[in-house]
Amino acid sequence: MFKSIRILLAIAAFHDYEIWQMDVKTTFLNGKLQEDVYMTQPEGFVTPENAGKVCKLQRSIYGLKQASRSWNLRFNDAIKEFGFIRNEDEPCVYKKFSGSIVSFLILYVDDILIIGNDIPTLQSVKAWLSSCFSMKDLGEAAYILGVKIYRDRSR
Repeated sequence: MFKSIRILLAIAAFHDYEIWQMDVKTTFLNGKLQEDVYMTQPEGFVTPENAGKVCKLQRSIYGLKQASRSWNLRFNDAIKEFGFIRNEDEPCVYKKFSGSIVSFLILYVDDILIIGNDIPTLQSVKAWLSSCFSMKDLGEAAYILGVKIYRDRSR
């Protein structure tokens, strides 16, 4: 929910936490299907001897009803492996605490906000995500869901 993002951004502003953003490339192609899904052969790939055959999908693709769910399950497994805990009330918000080190991760489809108070920890989160998925590092967060993030850290 957008209010969860606003709350975490307010916490980050209050405590002067870092707010970084990443984007997952070809998001839905990362999902692993839990059921058999078949599709007709794409145009241009049909050979005369295989005209009546169909394709069995090995992975999720854009347009599948289960694409979002399979991606979310795959991401959840990967980020939990790194020690993050999923928020029970907001399933796309994750947290990780280690002593005085605080890290939050917000997933919105293919956009990820990483919030925390320890730069080396946040860098390790980014490295972990990049080892699991094809990622684009967007640096300090500037926009999320059409909202500009402006920070005057001196104030």
